[in-house]
Amino acid sequence: MIVPDFRILLDAVATNPDLGLHIYGPGDTRKGQWLSYAELRRVARQNAAKLRNLQGFGQDKITLLHFDNHRDNLIWFWATAYAGSVPAMSTPFVNSSEARKAQIEHLHQLLEDPICLTRNSTISRDFQDGALLRLQAIDDLEEVDGAVEEYDTPAVRPDNLALLMLTSGSTGNAKAVCLTHSNLLAAARGKASAFRTPPNTCFFNFIGLDHVAGLIEIHLHALEEKASQVHVQSSDLISDPLEFLRLANKHRISRTLAPNFFLAKLLSTIESAEVRLVNSNFDLSCLTHLASGGEANVVETADALSRVLSKFGAPRNCIVTAFGMTETCAGAIFHDSCPDYDLSQGYEFASVGKCCPEIEMRIRTSDDVETNDHFNGTTTNSHYTINAVGNLEVRGPMVFSRYYNNPTATEESFTTDGWFKTGDRAMIDSAGNLNIVGRTKDTMKINGVNYTSQEIEFAIEDAGIAGVAPSFTVCFAYRLSGASTEQACVVYLPLYQEDDVESRIRALDRITKIVVLRTGSKPYVLPLNATLLQKSTLGKLSRNKIRQALVDGKYSALEEKNQVIIKAYREKHFSPPTTEAEKIISHIFYEVLGLEEGELGVDAPYFEAGLTSIDLIKARRKIEIAFNITEEIPMSTMMTKSTIRMLAQTMESMTSGEVRAYDPVVTLKHSGDKTPLFLFHPGVGEILVFFGLVKFLEDRPVHALRARGFNKGEPFFTSIEEVIEVYYTAIRKKQPYGPYAMAGYSWGSMLAFEVAKKMEADGEQVGFLGAFNLPPHIKWRMRQFDWVECLVHLAYFSDLISEESTTTVAPYMRTLPSKSAQMDYLLEISSPERLEELALSKANLSNWADVAFALQSRAVDYDPSGKVAAMDVFYCRPLTILGITKQQWLDQHLRAWEEFVGDVQYHEVDGAHYTMLLPEHVGSFQRHLNRVLKKRGV
Repeated sequence: MIVPDFRILLDAVATNPDLGLHIYGPGDTRKGQWLSYAELRRVARQNAAKLRNLQGFGQDKITLLHFDNHRDNLIWFWATAYAGSVPAMSTPFVNSSEARKAQIEHLHQLLEDPICLTRNSTISRDFQDGALLRLQAIDDLEEVDGAVEEYDTPAVRPDNLALLMLTSGSTGNAKAVCLTHSNLLAAARGKASAFRTPPNTCFFNFIGLDHVAGLIEIHLHALEEKASQVHVQSSDLISDPLEFLRLANKHRISRTLAPNFFLAKLLSTIESAEVRLVNSNFDLSCLTHLASGGEANVVETADALSRVLSKFGAPRNCIVTAFGMTETCAGAIFHDSCPDYDLSQGYEFASVGKCCPEIEMRIRTSDDVETNDHFNGTTTNSHYTINAVGNLEVRGPMVFSRYYNNPTATEESFTTDGWFKTGDRAMIDSAGNLNIVGRTKDTMKINGVNYTSQEIEFAIEDAGIAGVAPSFTVCFAYRLSGASTEQACVVYLPLYQEDDVESRIRALDRITKIVVLRTGSKPYVLPLNATLLQKSTLGKLSRNKIRQALVDGKYSALEEKNQVIIKAYREKHFSPPTTEAEKIISHIFYEVLGLEEGELGVDAPYFEAGLTSIDLIKARRKIEIAFNITEEIPMSTMMTKSTIRMLAQTMESMTSGEVRAYDPVVTLKHSGDKTPLFLFHPGVGEILVFFGLVKFLEDRPVHALRARGFNKGEPFFTSIEEVIEVYYTAIRKKQPYGPYAMAGYSWGSMLAFEVAKKMEADGEQVGFLGAFNLPPHIKWRMRQFDWVECLVHLAYFSDLISEESTTTVAPYMRTLPSKSAQMDYLLEISSPERLEELALSKANLSNWADVAFALQSRAVDYDPSGKVAAMDVFYCRPLTILGITKQQWLDQHLRAWEEFVGDVQYHEVDGAHYTMLLPEHVGSFQRHLNRVLKKRGV
């Protein structure tokens, strides 16, 4: 008799010393660590004994696991299970401080005051404002003596709760899905029975283990199949999709999964790298099962990728489209005849196939009548109505039965006869294959991420766009004909006259920028007249009706007219490349930015096309190759010659060895009618960190001050006084009269303060002065920096090494005999992918450190003096090395500005000192900044 305990899955494979997991940590896709199942079981049981000795830890209670890497998640998932507790896999917290607090409070209430296992480094990052949760750092448990006594694993019943998985909280508060031992074992059996797995197989996962796809579809399924498995961080694979091919070949992967957006990205990457792949030795004959779900799979994409993968030996039908949810233990319905079956049926979107043995499905075609028509995909006497569209409902041993501590949601999610309402609209075709045809909820999934229609609509409304009628904007997911994935569609009511093309284009550009900033994807935008945007008696616009009308072609005449107008305008105002150099550089920027023909003229600033710092570095390298330039193009050239035409004209002088005069002002954004903003570089001297912020400053020119010394022949500054004088003169040359707006990041705050003080002494008005997380008294900190310390912090600032390693790397580097040896060591421990991404060589990284050290050294005797009228201090979590909280940082250091400022205001922002402007936090930061700029009247 089989014991109904999912822990037997690991117990059974732990007897085979050749089976286990190859786990790659964050930033690593080359080395990884091997962990046998036997060792995983041993360590987990040892840790389970430690958990059972924790105060407040109890059998059958909930234990929240909050980790950011696969190894910790796996070890402590099993430790919690062996200890008799119920693991709840925590999803990543949101970036907003306020929203994060609400998320933690919700988990505290939902899970009834759970113990939360995490790491000290995660506590300082995610729980810096304190936490309701009972936090237990595993670092402390790992230090406990490893010699523990064996104990009997607590017995369970089939219906005992085994695991809690959280649903996505991006569309509201997360629900906790209760999965029993019986659910997990049924899911493992069902998945294994659905497909024949080759011998000596290996499973591959790059999805977080807080998601059922990673934990159940891959990890537990692999244990059931008695197969080894490989785990890689998703960010490392998404940033370089070709690693998927290399790792699949290296580890002989047979089963894996990937969302549709990754398949599309993998296809485009392979196609663009086709020349490089010609001589590759990839053998993917092992890859028999590449499951894909989460959003509709385009048949054309699946067909094209199948053809490409088959060139490397993969079976034609290796892509297996699927349907699954957290509530169904991940994939439960599979289609193993993609894409040929779908092509034969003329489908645009692939079917998701038939049920595996442990689940049944039915289509309910009426909201009022619950039918008994159901189909499990394996029996021949099941009955259903062919191609009848209705609500998809499922039931079976692998389907959950309740949400934890949420009886209302449970009741609303099940029919009276026990079927789970998935929330999808679907039909079953004549071959018994399920086809998803729509959603019943107002959410959009773009590139695998959920967004609510309301959040996009609110952002557009909040922007107050000229020509767009308030409260008449509708957003929903829509797939253009021929597109590989869904995108946001925005429909709005125009206030401008139909023939006012300028207003139409301005509205289009503003809406596009807002949606791109929030979703990373370009929207489809369509203005509709008032007769087509009728509100209900309750003042609502029906997204479903508008979307369906668009799909049905009812707006096709308006769409065509809109496209003709836009195309004519773009052609009239587009400056095409004329010289060979302009054509070459145009092609490079179109490739790097993913633009369509005609979107970037040679006289248009390329920063305003959404260029990131990484894009700029990529473009620079491609230009160097295209023009056969042996010396590196100075970054200042790429920044100041910020149109294709200007850059093309510069290429000739690049080969002459001409040294151009230093100008500290780099214009990152030319357009806008509000007060220009000047941004002062941090202590590393560079301004790349501002690129992400500039995109959000839509209505004003933005200039940045870049340090001297990066380019060949440029001397370093000799004193703070020299820096201030040079920057002051350059700013006055760019903008002769006030009011001025300026802000400094970290070390640059000191420069901004001094320049503002000089401006006011000369009778000019400084409307806004910002300090990004720097106190006035800094010489104590500057005196701690030698060249090695500057280099190490520069490496952390550039994301080459982790913050944790900064405390150990510097002391060791000081023992090395020379700068060259120190550089060699730092490059050895740095992320090779990040080095390549930033195009950092030993020489230019060393020079960058020289620039940073020269700047820091000039401030070792700096004492603030005098006073300015006003300042806004944006503060966040201080450096870990300081050993103080955010509140202590504010009270003990930042409030000292009050001695030197008449009106000082403090604004708490998300992130830490070196991360506050990175992509994960810049969205919230810009909201604070734009609000303050508006309040200050600039």
